[in-house]
Amino acid sequence: MALKQQIDNDIKQAMLSKNKEALEALRSIKSMILLAETEKGAVADITQETENKLLMKAAKQRKESAEIFQKEGRDDLAQRELFQLGIINNYLPNELAAPLPGNPLDPNSLRFQQIKSEIAHVAFRDLIKNEPDSTWQTGNGLRLLLGYGGPF
Repeated sequence: MALKQQIDNDIKQAMLSKNKEALEALRSIKSMILLAETEKGAVADITQETENKLLMKAAKQRKESAEIFQKEGRDDLAQRELFQLGIINNYLPNELAAPLPGNPLDPNSLRFQQIKSEIAHVAFRDLIKNEPDSTWQTGNGLRLLLGYGGPF
């Protein structure tokens, strides 16, 4: 599904759920896409690369705005910008999801390292999921789980 269609569907969902903050963020993304499509010399349908550039530009704007608002003590506006940034990030592609080049059996290749980190992530997630809450209350739970000894 194209980004524009996905945004349209999400706008409808936000309208039905009466989520004004999400609706504002989605409409801003849609307006950026429409401006890029109607720009002089532009092709009717923009490419996925152009869509990604627009999304990255919007995300950068929101991040910078949030930083400025936080410096000025306007946490309410900063929270709004960060919320919109989160919505924009939902549409950005995840570069880590794409397989890296290289032989998955060669320990020096990027692909091998990527698979190794994915396995470690799943194993660690499963390890901590089964631990009781008391393990984490002492502050040394992670060190003890990984076998690094006792307190700091």
